Amino acid sequence: MKVAVVTFPGSNCDQDCVRALELAGGFEPVYRWHQETSLGDVAAVFLPGGFSYGDYLRSGAIARFSPIMEAVREFAREGGPVAGICNGFQVLCESGLLPGALLRNQSLKFRHFDVHIRVETTDTPFTSGYRKGEVLRIPIAHADGNYTADPQTLAELEGTDRIVFRYATPEGKLADRANPNGSAHHIAGIVNEGRNVLGMMPHPERAVEPLLGSVDGAGLFHSLRAHLGGAPLSSSPSPALP
Repeated sequence: MKVAVVTFPGSNCDQDCVRALELAGGFEPVYRWHQETSLGDVAAVFLPGGFSYGDYLRSGAIARFSPIMEAVREFAREGGPVAGICNGFQVLCESGLLPGALLRNQSLKFRHFDVHIRVETTDTPFTSGYRKGEVLRIPIAHADGNYTADPQTLAELEGTDRIVFRYATPEGKLADRANPNGSAHHIAGIVNEGRNVLGMMPHPERAVEPLLGSVDGAGLFHSLRAHLGGAPLSSSPSPALP
């Protein structure tokens, strides 16, 4: 099944997404350039990380006007699975497909290291292969990852089980020291009301091979494959580290 990986000027994680999809099996990744107006016949869409349009104005603020984004919005409105990772998350928020915004990290510094995130819900196309409460080790690489929203929106996200991942300690505890950017409610990822659009700051596509130090991100791609009717999930979708 074909999965679109959208590339903007400045994207630098598109090939990582393609590699993760290929490793998961059952996918045929296809690149879609920002100037295209159609996604084609695809089963899912990924907006990868990077620095679209140089992050001018705000991260993701210019990418939202790319011709391809109208096709992405229509695909999402029809229930198609869409995942935005890092800069892709920023683009989804700027496009109105997800609520809230990603501000400058509380430290005002670019942060790039492995973090731990706790799975808060498995009721999405991207997390059904995980266990609620499972702690994953996934890398981050961002300067604008501080998720914020008004109190009503945050309460709505909490009350409707739409917070997908939270930054946590290796033991799964919420703590300020485990929050790398100051995100409200320790939020690392959320979904829309329809639960088919996911935005997350950590990079699961960089945690899919033992050589990378973690395979905890592989479950996201395996979950999507199962959701789309591919090979069923095993009890442990991610391969074990040696």
